[in-house]
Amino acid sequence: MTQPRIKAGIWVRMALRMGDIDNRPGAVLRRGDADAGGVLVVLRGREGLSVLSQLRSAEGELAWMRATGGTPVDQDAVDAYITRQVKFDPDLWVLEFEAPDLLPPFEAKLV
Repeated sequence: MTQPRIKAGIWVRMALRMGDIDNRPGAVLRRGDADAGGVLVVLRGREGLSVLSQLRSAEGELAWMRATGGTPVDQDAVDAYITRQVKFDPDLWVLEFEAPDLLPPFEAKLV
């Protein structure tokens, strides 16, 4: 059974608020479609950056994968990844959070 989907704009506001609560400030780097846009999350850590890409599991649950791999990358790699993804999905949201441990400030199932 699939979970109900939350509009992207509402989810983004929730994630930013959770970042504030968790002392992991965030910002919208790119505004996507408020109703149905996908979301990329850039995590800025001590050792570099990581991009999380939103996906749905086989059960329809929201999950995240480390789109730039398991090790931190530099800003150029993040910028190149975002540019490629926006070409495929012009409705994409991009958020960035301060995350020293490269973990998101919101509940996230990482796959």
